[in-house]
Amino acid sequence: MRRVIWGLLPAMCLSVGVLLTTSLVGATGAMAQSGDTHAQDQSKSAAPANPGDAAKDNQRKIDEFTEAAQAINGPAGNPECVWLGKRAVILILRDDLDTAFRHLDLYDRFGCPGGHIQAAIRCVTRFGIPDAKATDTMNSRAHACWINPAAQPPQPAAATASAPSGTGGGDTSAAPAPTQGQAPPPAKQ
Repeated sequence: MRRVIWGLLPAMCLSVGVLLTTSLVGATGAMAQSGDTHAQDQSKSAAPANPGDAAKDNQRKIDEFTEAAQAINGPAGNPECVWLGKRAVILILRDDLDTAFRHLDLYDRFGCPGGHIQAAIRCVTRFGIPDAKATDTMNSRAHACWINPAAQPPQPAAATASAPSGTGGGDTSAAPAPTQGQAPPPAKQ
């Protein structure tokens, strides 16, 4: 009997060691999945401190959806298309393509037109891509381009009022320079 017990002792020790190792790995994995409680506390404090600010933000969003519905005919003016489309445009501009593609999948699932996203991105890039950290600028530019994808950036003043200088054989039919208080004449195209 003693020989049997002493013979099984290494196997029992090995079994106990394996059991402890697996339980330790399982506990470590569970702790890793639960995350840091400090990070969870920060996300709770990210909510607006003033309920009035939240109400103003909600009203601003409602006004944006109403403006889009009035300005855009068709499905691109639907609130779900406006919300998902603008988010996809912003995410693409921030180079968060994985999240943008998930938004685009939902956008397509709601029957929203893909061409409108292309036109909105083209519009934003014509104005110059704003800094990713300037969220207000990026949001307002994405909204403006969603409402009117054909918008053009303002032309520099030097390009519109370029009159030939010198006495060469240039075009002498240039419009005179505007005086103070007058708008410049439209540029010939």
